[in-house]
Parts: sequence; C-alpha cells; structure tokens
Amino acid sequence: MSLQPPPPAAARDPVTPEGRMGPVTPEHRASGPPSQAQPLLRQEAKEEEEEEGEETGVQGAWGTGTAEQRRRGWGEAAEAAAAEEGQAEAEGAAASGSGSQAGGAGGGRGGWRRQPQCCPCAAPLPRSAAHCCHGGTKMAALAYNLGKREINHYFSVRSAKVLALVAVLLLAACHLASRRYRGNDSCEYLLSSGRFLGEKVWQPHSCMMHKYKISEAKNCLVDKHIAFIGDSRIRQLFYSFVKIINPQFKEEGNKHENIPFEDKIASVKVDFLWHPEVNGSMKQCIKVWTEDSVAKPHVIVAGAATWSIKIHNGSNEALSQYKMNITSIAPLLEKLAKTSDVYWVLQDPVYEDLLSENRKMITNEKIDAYNEAAVSILNSSTRNSKSNVKMFSVSKLIAQETIMESLDGLHLPESSRETSAMILMNVYCNKILKPVDGSCCQPQPPLTLIQKLAACFFTLSIIGYLIFYVIHRNAHRKNKPCTDLESGEEKKNIINNPASPLEILLQSFCKLGLIMAYFYMCDRANLFMKENKFYTHSSFFIPIIYILVLGVFYNENTKETKVLNREQTDEWKGWMQLVILIYHISGASTFLPVYMHIRVLVAAYLFQTGYGHFSYFWIKGDFGIHRVCQVLFRLNFLVVVLCIVMDRPYQFYYFVPLVTVWFMVIYVTLALWPQIIQKRANGNCFWHFGLLLKLGFLLLCICFLAYSQGAFEKIFSLWPLSKCFELKGNVYEWWFRWRLDRYVVFHGMLFAFIYLALQKRQVLSEGKGEPLFSNKISNFLLFVSVVSFLTYSIWASSCKNKAECNELHPSVSVVQILAFILIRNIPGYARSVYSSFFAWFGKISLELFICQYHIWLAADTRGILVLIPGNPMLNIIVSTFIFVCVAHEISQITNDLAQIIIPKDNSSLLKRLACIAAFFCGLLILSSIQDKSRH
Repeated sequence: MSLQPPPPAAARDPVTPEGRMGPVTPEHRASGPPSQAQPLLRQEAKEEEEEEGEETGVQGAWGTGTAEQRRRGWGEAAEAAAAEEGQAEAEGAAASGSGSQAGGAGGGRGGWRRQPQCCPCAAPLPRSAAHCCHGGTKMAALAYNLGKREINHYFSVRSAKVLALVAVLLLAACHLASRRYRGNDSCEYLLSSGRFLGEKVWQPHSCMMHKYKISEAKNCLVDKHIAFIGDSRIRQLFYSFVKIINPQFKEEGNKHENIPFEDKIASVKVDFLWHPEVNGSMKQCIKVWTEDSVAKPHVIVAGAATWSIKIHNGSNEALSQYKMNITSIAPLLEKLAKTSDVYWVLQDPVYEDLLSENRKMITNEKIDAYNEAAVSILNSSTRNSKSNVKMFSVSKLIAQETIMESLDGLHLPESSRETSAMILMNVYCNKILKPVDGSCCQPQPPLTLIQKLAACFFTLSIIGYLIFYVIHRNAHRKNKPCTDLESGEEKKNIINNPASPLEILLQSFCKLGLIMAYFYMCDRANLFMKENKFYTHSSFFIPIIYILVLGVFYNENTKETKVLNREQTDEWKGWMQLVILIYHISGASTFLPVYMHIRVLVAAYLFQTGYGHFSYFWIKGDFGIHRVCQVLFRLNFLVVVLCIVMDRPYQFYYFVPLVTVWFMVIYVTLALWPQIIQKRANGNCFWHFGLLLKLGFLLLCICFLAYSQGAFEKIFSLWPLSKCFELKGNVYEWWFRWRLDRYVVFHGMLFAFIYLALQKRQVLSEGKGEPLFSNKISNFLLFVSVVSFLTYSIWASSCKNKAECNELHPSVSVVQILAFILIRNIPGYARSVYSSFFAWFGKISLELFICQYHIWLAADTRGILVLIPGNPMLNIIVSTFIFVCVAHEISQITNDLAQIIIPKDNSSLLKRLACIAAFFCGLLILSSIQDKSRH
C-alpha cells in the first residue's frame, strides 16, 4: 500500500513565505490531526507536486507526513512506512537546488540504504560506530530508536491537541469558579495582595501594574484634587505620590504642618493635612468635606495609629478610644466614598530592634490590634452592602519585606514608599487611561461592532459545521455492514466521498472560531490572570540550554547536502524562533547584549526572506498572480483575523507588515521590465549585469527612504495605506521598524544571486561529506567566519547605548549572518545533519511569532499569561504546551483555507479577489464608523 501525498503548503513563517509552496526549498505542511480537506485537495496536491518538485514525506512526530499517516496515527504510519519498498525522490527546482524531501524521523527507508549498517536501527549510526555491531554502542542506538518510536506511537500531534483542549476547558472552569468564589475585582487584589518578583519590582496578585510616567500622571490627574490625611507615614506616602508628578519636589519645611502641592499647568492639586491621631480634629476636617457647599477631594487617603500608641504608652484605654473615634468618623468616610475614592491605610509593621527609646512602646502586636479595629469598624459601617471605603493593606506586605532597610525602624525606605504610591496611581488612573500593561482595576473592554460581527460569523460557522456533521453521520449510518444471505458474511458499503469545499470551510472556521475564543479569553476578558515580566540571567539562559539539548537529541540526516537546504533553513528558523520566544517571555530586552543578538536573529529572518523569494523568482520565473496571492494570504490571514477579533491595528503585528512589504518590493523589482531570470541569463552575461543594475537601483531607493523620514511618512500616510501602517495616529513606529533592518533583505537577495551563480558554474562542492571549497580555502573561510562571528558578539556585548547600536546594526548585522551560514555549510558533515526538533518549530514559526502576543504572553506582549497561579514553572510548561498546539492547528487551518480561497484557475481567482476586496472595503467602512464613535 502506498501512502497518499499531502497537499503542498506554502511557507508562512516570518522568513521565507515561499518555503511551503516548494519554490525555493520545498517543504510539506506541518504534521497534525487528520483533515477532512485531504480527499478534495489530493489531486490538486499532485499537480502542484509535479510542478514544483515536492514529494511525499514520512516523518515522526516532529516532522511532516501524509494524510494517511495523520489518519492512522504517527506510530502506525511510521511502522507502515518502514515496511514499504521505498519512496520516489523528485528533483525540486529550488534556490538550494533542492533535492528530495522524503525521509523519516530517522531518514526514510531509502536513507537507511545509503549507509550500510549491520545494526538494526532506524537512524544511521555515527561513523565511529557504523562498523560496530556489539556492546554498548548497539544497545544505545537501539534504545534511542525504540524510544523515539514509542514517543511517536503514544504521543502524536493529534493526541497532544486533544490534551491541550482538555487542559483549556479545565483551566477555564477552575478560573470561573475562582472568580465567582473570590470575586472579580482586581482592585481588591491590587490593594491587598502581591509579592516581590525581585528587588523593587512588586507583582500584584492576578493582574499587572503599570509604571506611570510624568506625562501620564498629569494627564490622568488633570483638574483633580487629592488629599492625604494622617501622620508621618502618610506624609511619606504623600511625598512619593507627588514625585510621580514632579520628581524635583523636595521634602522640606516643618514636618508637623499641612503641606500643599499644586501644578498649575496640569491643574493638579495634592495636599497633605497633618492629623497624626484619629480624634476630633481629624473628624472635623472630614466633616467639612461632607457638606454640599464645599468642594470635595477626588481622592482621600487617610490613616493614623502610631502616635496614639506612642503618646498613651500603648495603653488599652488608648485602643478603646481609638475604636470610639474611628467609629464616629466611619459614617463620614462612607458618605464621602459615594462621590470620592476613599482609602484607609492600615499601619505598617515596625522593626523593633531599630526603634528609639521613646518609640519602644510601638510594637507589632499593638499595630496589629489597631489594624484589626480599623478593619472591623470600617467594613461594618454599612449593614446592607459592602463598604465603599477601601482598605489599603498592601503596604503591610511591602513593609514586611523591606522594613529591615528602614533607618529608624518606623518609616519605610524610599523604594517601598514609591511602590505604594505607584499602587495608588494604578488604582485611580488605570480605569481612566487604560494602559495596556496595567490590567489591575481595568474593566473588560466592551465589544466593538466589528468584534460582534466576527462573533456572529464564527458562531454561525460552528452551528453550520455541526449541522453538516450530523447530516454526514446519519448518511454514514445508512452504509453500515449488512449480512450476505448466501455466504453468511458481512459486507460493508464503504463510500469514500471527498469532502466538499463548503464542509472544509465550515470545519476550518469552526476550529478557528474556538481558537479565537481562547485568544479573547486570554488577553481581553478578565478570566485568566496576568503578571509583569521580570528579567534575570537564569530565566533567559537556562531555557536556552534546555532547548539546545533537545535540538541535539533530535538530529537526523538531511536528504540533500546543498547550502541552505530545506531541512537546514527550517532548523535555522526553528531555533531562532525559540530563542526569540524565550527572549520575550523573560523580559530580556532590558539586557542590552541580549537585545543586540536578538536583533541579529530578526535580521536573519529577513535575510532568508530576501534569499528565498529571490531564488524562487530567479529560478522559476513565476510572476503569476496565483503565486503572489498564495504568499500574501499565508502571511496575512492570521493577522487579519486577530486584528478583527482582538481589536488591534495591522501594524501592531509589525513583523507581518514588514515581510509583506519586502515580498512586494522583491516581486516588483524582479517582475518589472526587463524580467531577468536564470534561463534567460544563462546564455548571456549581459543579463547578469542588468540584474545587478536593478539591485543597485533598489539599494539607492532604500538609502533614500532610510534618510528621508518625511518622504517615507508621506508615502505610508496616504489612505488606505495609513489604515495599515499607522500606530497611535502616526507611522513613526513603522518607519523605525523598517529602517532598523533596511539592508538585510537586499543582502539576502545578493547572497542568493552570488550563490546560484557559483553553483551554476560548479565552483562549489556540495556532495555528501565534502567541504564546500578546497581544504585550504575552506579552512581559511572557516577561520575568518569564526573570528567575524565572535568579533560581532564582543561588539554587541560591549554596547552601552541602545540608540547608537541600533544605528550601526543595519550595516553590520549581515557580518554575523554570513559567518553563521559559512560555519554551518562549509564542513560537509555539518551540511549532512540537521535537528528535526528545531525544524518542526521552523515550519510553524510565523504562527508561533504571532500567537505569542495573546496566548503565551499577555497584555499585548507586555506581561505573562498566568493559567496556573502560584507555580511559575508549571504555568510556563502548561501555557507553552497549549500555545504550541494552537499555533500548529492554525498552521493547518491556514493551509486548508489557502487551497480553497486561492484557486489556481485565474477566472475563479479573480472572482475571489473581488470578494476579498469587497470584504476589506466593508472592513474599512466599519473601522471608520468605530473610530468616529470612540472620539
């Protein structure tokens, strides 16, 4: 029995969008669960396979596979494939002169025959062990092979996705139950609970705290009056709060007096009123504000107790009087709380060893007693409803961690006061300014018109698919086995009807609708928790070591040994994407050396974009509209859906606009007259010179736009381009992103041209195990490459100023990229192996890059999604598992939809393009209506 070939899949990773279409380096679709689209697409897959040189792959759980494999399960399919006679290998037209793509997790059966072995193992043994069939080597190889077969058999991608779905449902149910039991008010968590992530970094429970800048604070507090009433501790909080608005404000003057502050430009007024005891004086001050004729403060922060303990030497009578006094002012505070925000600050603990003699009576036991009295009285001041006076108890938790740093044992260190003041700012301002990374005290955003329409569409798709499924199931029951009366044997009426395009569409949109619901729950609804990032060297480098070990473990032989072959480019994209993911979740952007190296990885993706697209157009000369639409659809489909569902602008997902624009630049450069391709240029060197002129003109245009910000902004500020490339009302962010890697795509195109020219003239030795050049030249180039690679790393690690390093980055990033390519490809043995672990992730790198925004990170990449609170390690493992499964499923959905929405027939394609154009016109109109309603 032969396995059916899978439909070809165009690459949609952030590097070489053509990869999965087989243009430059053929690639199969990612492995996964069975798709009902397969029967319909099989014939079209066959045609594309013949046209673009793709072939059937047989791989394990980390690789690609056929529809038959996905239907039967990876373990069974791998065993069936091992029993086959072999697989045909097709010559692919590719930038790397790509050969066959067939091969198993340890190479296909044909791969086994290339290296004669006496050991019965699926993967070729190392050279030193190839002639050894006894002892530890044989047992280790056999155990390695059996272990991988067991993994493939019992833990397929399909079973992983089912497990991820169950995990999501259970976690959602647990969080819903927790919300109902504990309440859904994140302000309460902000005011009462949290922990330190590191020095001076406070993390509230379940939500994220925004660090307010001066301009943001003034914008929030314009025309506002804030009053602080209390003792010296409240005075400290007042100073820290004012310094958020005006850092130059000095702590001077008589400390036992009222202290006013006013910013006349911003119309902000903040007052400190000296009332160190809860007595008649404080009551009178508060009572004045309750009168209708008096202007009330918008925020009142009150608290006192230590003076009562000190003056009365900690007597029980003083505590009784404190209870009476706070009982008398509780109704006044409750009345004020109806129109103003009122916070009662509980007393922080003291460090008794540092207290002076006249403060020794202020003990933590006394402070706890006063706090219990305040909480019990203020919370019970209203009988029929919850008190409107909020308890500011979080400062107690902060003080417990930092009071040892106090100078006198009573007053908190400055860093602790700043944290408390920032919490107050978040409590009041988050609901006004709605910062992305300030999820505490923010209500769930209302659904926009476009989001409501999207929800209706996905709901109808789910209902439609369920109806379709029920009808199909009933039809299948009619074909159940019947008994032959003559022979007494059962006969089955099996009819394998191919899935209709409508069924494929409904199934794809049904799955996509469920996935988008998960996206919305993670990053828009207040169901799951979010936390701020906190960088430590261990949080970045230890996961890097883990993935490197896994990458080395899952190593296979390549099916070809040419420079930047398909497996190698997938591997390259995979490990780079994993490193970037770790960089984002660990918050490593604050560490400049890591930031500069990550910038090289982003540049390497764009380098592969230039290399891949140029190679495809140069070799195949396919400038048809089908090719362009396939690439654009696969690049942009997920981002367009997320822009609708998550209510974010297109430029927010900056990498997709970047690779989309660069693809169009490469296409226009090569498609414009005269169209110069390899077949035409082979007979005349004049055409090579013409192509170099085209590339030179492109470089001039890049330089002009890079140093002419005004011209660049005018071009992309034109409607409707402005709707795609504006972020926060301007295109500066787009200009910055584009300019940061402006030359690297050109470098990729130039490298592809030089490499293919050398390959055509047979200058390179790309045989298995052979060095790329002669031994002397290879050794020299390897030495230069290693020195260049290390030189760049030393320079990047010594960077002191991010702006200056970013200015040099576009010109020098290509040095490390080329050095890596030469180190990876000059030795023949290095070209002959690749990591299937990294390659698997490389095939879904675009989905991983985009999905991380909302279902792995949180608050639009500013924080971390918390599915399992209280256990950061387990939370990362579970959220990562779900995140990878979702990205893989989206990859398959996009592949299925691309085959239907972008047909090969030009007349059908033009009709589809007209429908797509109408859809985007409607989207622009609805977006304009939304913008007007917001303003």
